[in-house]
Amino acid sequence: MPITHQNIITLLEYVKIDSFNIVCHFKCKQTNKLVISTVAFEPYDGKIEFTWQDLVLHPIKSYNRYYHTPITIYSSEVNDTIVLKAFKKVSKHFRWNANTNSYTCI
Repeated sequence: MPITHQNIITLLEYVKIDSFNIVCHFKCKQTNKLVISTVAFEPYDGKIEFTWQDLVLHPIKSYNRYYHTPITIYSSEVNDTIVLKAFKKVSKHFRWNANTNSYTCI
């Protein structure tokens, strides 16, 4: 089963964000097990390219462009979010249960 927000939202118990990391706690309702995933706090997952002239002539603008690009923690409309990235990192601890139509911790 593909990993989507609809499939994992019931597992998401807690999200903690600090300057460097985002920690997602996924709790299985069937087994009551907690799986924690930590991903780096990235302002942007895509590719932002700078020329050396941008960095030398416009360092503040370059900094702002990189560090003030919004990120998406969770969204049912966006497929590349921090929560999905965190779940994919620990997905080996879960199996899709067709009877309950949900992921179960193994």
